[in-house]
Amino acid sequence: QVQLVESGGGLVQAGGSLRLSCAASGRTFIGYAMGWFRQAPGKEREFVASISWTTGSTDYTDSVKGRFTISRDNAKKTVSLQMNSLKPEDTALYYCAAGLTYGLKLSANRVDYWGQGTQVTVSS
Repeated sequence: QVQLVESGGGLVQAGGSLRLSCAASGRTFIGYAMGWFRQAPGKEREFVASISWTTGSTDYTDSVKGRFTISRDNAKKTVSLQMNSLKPEDTALYYCAAGLTYGLKLSANRVDYWGQGTQVTVSS
């Protein structure tokens, strides 16, 4: 049984930092992309960042480039998202995701597994 368990969300002031972690278990993830999506109230779930489990190549949505960094630890089977210079518009429920993409972009329709979500709230 595949599990993705997020941690690290919370409340932070604008300009602050948070680090999200996702612990993956239940299978090998060769060929998978691991990533983060977010969903704000009243909005659709959107892609934030992803990383290839095999090659380490990364992808970011434009609004977080230069502020967020995704990384992985293959030995520990964890994926992290370091979020700096946070803005109120980053407030959302953040989901860890995994999809067998073979190098293609991790879009929502390619996600095979979702975590339960962790709340990030940025106050102004």
